[in-house]
Amino acid sequence: MKITVDGISTELKHGESLLDAVKKLELDSISLRKRPLAAQIGGEVFSLRYTPFKDVDVHLLRYGEEMGRRVYERTLQFILIAAVRRLFPQARVQVRYSLGPGLYITIDKDPLLSEEDVLRLESEMRLIIRAALPLERKRLSIDEAISFFEQDGQMDKARLLKWRKFSYFDVYCLGDYKDYFYGEMAPSTEYADVFRLKYMEGAINMLMPRKDAPDVPSDYTDIAKLASVFRQSDNWGKLMHCDTVNELNTRVENGSIREIVRISEALHEKSYAAIADAIVAKKARAVLVAGPSSSGKTTSANRIATQLRVLAQDPIMLSLDNYYLDRDVIPRDEHGQMDLEHINTLDLPRFNHDLAALLRGEEVEVPRFDFMTGKRAPDGIVLSVKQDQPLIIEGIHGLNPLLTKDVPDENIFRVYVSALTTLNLDDHNRIRTTDVRLLRRLVRDYETRNASMEHTLAMWPSVRRGEETWIFPYQEHADALFNTTLVYEIAVLKKYVYPLLQEVPPTSKYYANARDIVKFLNYILDADVEDEIPPTSILREFIGGNTFYRED
Repeated sequence: MKITVDGISTELKHGESLLDAVKKLELDSISLRKRPLAAQIGGEVFSLRYTPFKDVDVHLLRYGEEMGRRVYERTLQFILIAAVRRLFPQARVQVRYSLGPGLYITIDKDPLLSEEDVLRLESEMRLIIRAALPLERKRLSIDEAISFFEQDGQMDKARLLKWRKFSYFDVYCLGDYKDYFYGEMAPSTEYADVFRLKYMEGAINMLMPRKDAPDVPSDYTDIAKLASVFRQSDNWGKLMHCDTVNELNTRVENGSIREIVRISEALHEKSYAAIADAIVAKKARAVLVAGPSSSGKTTSANRIATQLRVLAQDPIMLSLDNYYLDRDVIPRDEHGQMDLEHINTLDLPRFNHDLAALLRGEEVEVPRFDFMTGKRAPDGIVLSVKQDQPLIIEGIHGLNPLLTKDVPDENIFRVYVSALTTLNLDDHNRIRTTDVRLLRRLVRDYETRNASMEHTLAMWPSVRRGEETWIFPYQEHADALFNTTLVYEIAVLKKYVYPLLQEVPPTSKYYANARDIVKFLNYILDADVEDEIPPTSILREFIGGNTFYRED
């Protein structure tokens, strides 16, 4: 059988695996930067232990690609939990969410987790890694899987599997330990040797390899404000008894999801009111609302404006989108493509001039960008701001200091919004915050721009690179951070996008991306609660019906 691996052809005997081909072609490496972790054939991702049965064209996935990083993360999680089971058999491990360059993971044990425990845990993980133990996949019937997890004490996984629509379930095995992380893993434990554990109270931050230098673990950075927002969201989920998919589905099934909608929206409203109180207390003249794609910036800016009006303020709205440069003058990257997330896509000199003039009380004609033509419209919008009027400025780059270099800091209030979900599938499988934002973007782009799933999936990597360069580094500079996630939203969004994602063909290069989302949506029940969702809800920004956008 003839296969092509990264453009190099070779022959494979019957029963030989992709890993055999990698070794035969001397494509393996001790360097994580170069080392293959899994393989992509067409649009699907396969373990290197996969045995082809026909001629195929193989693309090897390494840590430099998002799919490769996900394979590495799953493998390292598996090793971590196996090590905990060896050292602390009664401990409960919960993989919560990404925090900076690592994963925040709680380890509940008696006595409480200590720094010495974390040192022992890291040493045990390295023993497992050096042993180069194979990670092999095994298929169980759904009844066998549920029975195993119940007997093993993993009731969270047993409860989740009761919602699974398929008659089988695949697990990975490491000795007596069986688990699954909804995607492929590396062929053996030796592949995940770059990491570091950082002790946190009752938890760890499992630091992943650096993206720019994968052979080195990332440094820990204290992002206290973001961590605080995640903790608040955790508390909200516990308050509503809805912090796992099993609990969400139960709510959908028994109808109490409607109460969850009301509580979630009320919690959002209370938070927006608290932000407005802080703005007034600071006597801020300029309120900058920033955040990554599909975080709900526009709705958040409008809801803050509403709360300011409750406090007898008369805010003026301004969108950074109107300061985009004409598309034909935006510099191209090394691939000849426009980087629309780059700060230099904005007319910074014009914005700085206009902002300073507005805050001085001058009348200014601000530009108006025409997205249909990709150019600035001939006529702008005349604005003026009184001394007692806050100016609310919304856009992805709102926290970048280049936007406010001519304005005293005491006149500025910065708000960072993002969708930071803490809803988990089970103890060991989180739903990624980036996947929730992508889900929102897929729905909005299809509903409002008739964009296909593949079109949005194709542009997402560029969006993500821009966020990491131009948005995330400034999130801790915010005066207020707000999580726009609604615990019930995935059960609503699923109806809009699930059938469309299933239509992405296996031959598409974006099939694996679509399948990653479909895999966790498979477990979630649809919620028909649109009549319960307020017209000012964040969710309305994506599914439609938001009254802030209605034409007069």
